[in-house]
Amino acid sequence: MQSLLFSPLTLRGLTLRNRIVVSPMMTYAGTNGHAGDWHFAHLAQFAASGAGLVFTESTKIDPRGCTTPHDLGLWKDDFVAPLARIAAYVKSHGAAVGIQLGHSGRKARNAVPWKGRGPLASHSGVDHGEEWELIGPSALPASPTAGVPRAMMRADIDDILAAWRAATARADKAGFDVIEVHAAHGYLLHQFLSEAANRRTDRYGGSLDNRLRFAVETAAAVREVWPREKPLFFRISAVDEAGWRIEDSVALARALKPVGVDMIDCSSGGMGAPAPDAAQPQGYGYQVPYAERVRRDAAVSTMAVGHIIHADQAED
Repeated sequence: MQSLLFSPLTLRGLTLRNRIVVSPMMTYAGTNGHAGDWHFAHLAQFAASGAGLVFTESTKIDPRGCTTPHDLGLWKDDFVAPLARIAAYVKSHGAAVGIQLGHSGRKARNAVPWKGRGPLASHSGVDHGEEWELIGPSALPASPTAGVPRAMMRADIDDILAAWRAATARADKAGFDVIEVHAAHGYLLHQFLSEAANRRTDRYGGSLDNRLRFAVETAAAVREVWPREKPLFFRISAVDEAGWRIEDSVALARALKPVGVDMIDCSSGGMGAPAPDAAQPQGYGYQVPYAERVRRDAAVSTMAVGHIIHADQAED
């Protein structure tokens, strides 16, 4: 019997050689947003080992959106060439190559993990030593020790949407096959989705439909400039600690599908305490049921991350 895990999968104009996807893994090794030899070596090994799709780590569309001073960026053309080198090598070994694009919002400006990963009270900006401003949907800090973000005005929202479009165009120029929009783990788009972080009274806050708006507009902005034949993925926290439910994720997926999202990538947590979901044991494949539910109820393709370790488990 043919293995499902090692069967090809076609999404739009892209056919993956198998269903094994290397998820984005932050390495905190960027220099002023630039990728280097470390990133090349890190990602090349996965392409050579036979994965179907290899993602770069979360790459920021705006220097203010960096989680740490050593994140990767795609907010200017200078970043294209080193990323293009990585993309070309990954594809030369038969794998497809993806890039996760994100913005950390109020969870930006932190120390790297080996220095505690705590919020930095102040730090020169990642790009050129500029002031590093925290922004978010509302002036609510991510934690008691984090800085208070400036609540985004409508002009800020428009600027960030323009930054998503520009970064998407650069990702295409660099040769990436897939874009994944990062809307999970308490970062900017997740902040807009969550009542815990979003206390706005305009059309981007209040009701669930309003809180979905910025995420859907972001997906639409990316799809506008991302080639029609290339798939668009969307990473979500299917549930979180602050009240976001699987039913909300189904509603989000239903809203994303018509604007051109091809795959909902299901993770969880990030809006509160470290535990992703107190009601869900973190055993093997503990987030697979979320992907199953979203796929069934929103009629959209899904994938899952989280403790998918063994081949027979992945085959199941």
